[in-house]
Amino acid sequence: MAKKPARRGAPRDATGPCPCGNSLPYPECCGPLHRGETDAATAEALMRSRFSAFAVGDTAYLLRSWHSSTRPERLRLDPGQRWTRLEILGAEHGGLFDSAGTVAFRAHYREGGQPGTLTEHSRFTREDGHWVYVDALPD
Repeated sequence: MAKKPARRGAPRDATGPCPCGNSLPYPECCGPLHRGETDAATAEALMRSRFSAFAVGDTAYLLRSWHSSTRPERLRLDPGQRWTRLEILGAEHGGLFDSAGTVAFRAHYREGGQPGTLTEHSRFTREDGHWVYVDALPD
């Protein structure tokens, strides 16, 4: 019998703080979004939930929350990369009554025992009434 690959990051039923940086436990914070029980209310909330999805290895959620015009056919996460912390650097628009917005962030990770960061200014829009990630703005 083939072994199932181990999940990286916090398990889906984790009771510790959510990987997105909020103080709520994962099942109460990003868990409901990942399970499809609720939608992100703002672009920043979607950004946080996508970071958590990277942290827990939820590629299905990442693909569901990606704009149809820029979404890859499939997504394979690097098993040697562990996402550890998210910093929101700023957000423009992307609120409850907006149809588009941007979020600048710095995501921290460890790979091969070494720390690293990814800094991005991401575009978000609503598609079929739901916030989705479009792409990264050029530097």
